[in-house]
Amino acid sequence: MSPPLLPPKPPARPGQVSLWRYVKLFRRDLLSAQPAKLYRAWMAEFKTPFFRSYLVNQPELVDLVLKRRPPDFPKSNWVSEGLRPLLGNSVFLTNDAEWERQRRIIDPAFGGRLREAYPAISAAAEAAVARLAPKAGGGPVDIEAETSFAAADVIFRTLFSIPIEDRMARQVFEEFKTYQRSQPVVNLAAFFRLPSWVPRPFSRRTRRSAEVIRRLIAELTDKRAEALAAGTAPNDLVTKIMTTKDPITGQLFSASEMVDQVAIFLAGHETSASALSWALYLMATHPEYQEKVAREGAALGPQARFEDLLALRVTRDVFRETLRLYPPVPMMVREVAQAERFRGRDVAPGSQVVLSPWHLHRHMRLWDNPDGFYPEPWHSENGKHCQRAAYIPFSVGPRVCTGAGFAILEGVLLLARLCAAYEFTPIAEQDPKPVAHLAVRAQSGIWLKLRPRVI
Repeated sequence: MSPPLLPPKPPARPGQVSLWRYVKLFRRDLLSAQPAKLYRAWMAEFKTPFFRSYLVNQPELVDLVLKRRPPDFPKSNWVSEGLRPLLGNSVFLTNDAEWERQRRIIDPAFGGRLREAYPAISAAAEAAVARLAPKAGGGPVDIEAETSFAAADVIFRTLFSIPIEDRMARQVFEEFKTYQRSQPVVNLAAFFRLPSWVPRPFSRRTRRSAEVIRRLIAELTDKRAEALAAGTAPNDLVTKIMTTKDPITGQLFSASEMVDQVAIFLAGHETSASALSWALYLMATHPEYQEKVAREGAALGPQARFEDLLALRVTRDVFRETLRLYPPVPMMVREVAQAERFRGRDVAPGSQVVLSPWHLHRHMRLWDNPDGFYPEPWHSENGKHCQRAAYIPFSVGPRVCTGAGFAILEGVLLLARLCAAYEFTPIAEQDPKPVAHLAVRAQSGIWLKLRPRVI
């Protein structure tokens, strides 16, 4: 019996390249721009005339940066430069006192609301099942496009209590697609450490899309403010965020701050869509697991209660393994605030520290089978150890993703219900190639065939 084929993985960069060549490769796809040695190295140093960057894979160093001393490693402008036109001064980009103030408002708004959000997420899952019905039994379907639509539907239902079919929600969704296509993950101004007064080279399409999205979000939040004043606002996440006061200052988010925060939550649909699309691809290429997930999803049914989700044991393991192999956010960048010493090397203030879930999750010195798809080993000694030391799909520590619980609930539920409704099969000679921009997606989509499932 031949061993199973490994899930797709981007090719590593061959050998040394010039700085300019590296920048071009990086802007095209940051994963294939990296050398193969990063899958074995505990740390790697990258030098440029403008700054030094250190990619760290050693679990103790990852723990130091993200959990033990996060204030000494604030978020870097390396990535935020490219996202600023859309996300403004959102919690995803801020540091220090401003970030702490924002989290004091956002965390209570999200805390303990999974049960309350479940009906909206369940409704989005059933809507996703219904939307695929006309395409079942036909030609190839770009699953990435379908999961993007479904994930955006979840976001709008949980944030604003409106489905994706709502006119304004659909407008925002279409503009997000335009923004992602036009904006590389790293802005050149950040890469070359240009002074803050130098104008940033954003394309006209990037600026226009960001402006349209923010204007539409402002309209939505203004309408919600009117509903709150009239006492007619639904009890959803936006209502909770807009009415939660900072426990220290007693202040609410301003109207402009709400636009920033809602923008990052809406942008989060891309990461959810990424995880779900790769999970469906892995189910198509591993039918034995797809059958198990389908049985769990069928037993759950469309009228399931929140507590019934505990029965989705295999589905959770599959989704967790998907996040290991295809973490939606492949790299996180921090900046060194003071002189440090990593693995015997002096690290100067202003240096970049890159934490790569992509490389950490596939590290050859940590995982027993780093590139294979094996959900069961999560319950082995190696799996349990690596989950604690080398598994950070949502980051860890104080800056862990606020919506991590929502993302897992959404991904597990949609995966179970979609597999219960349809049988997904791969298309020969069309293996997707992972590339990383704002999230890990496939270069030309993930094309699968589906047909109604008979269980």
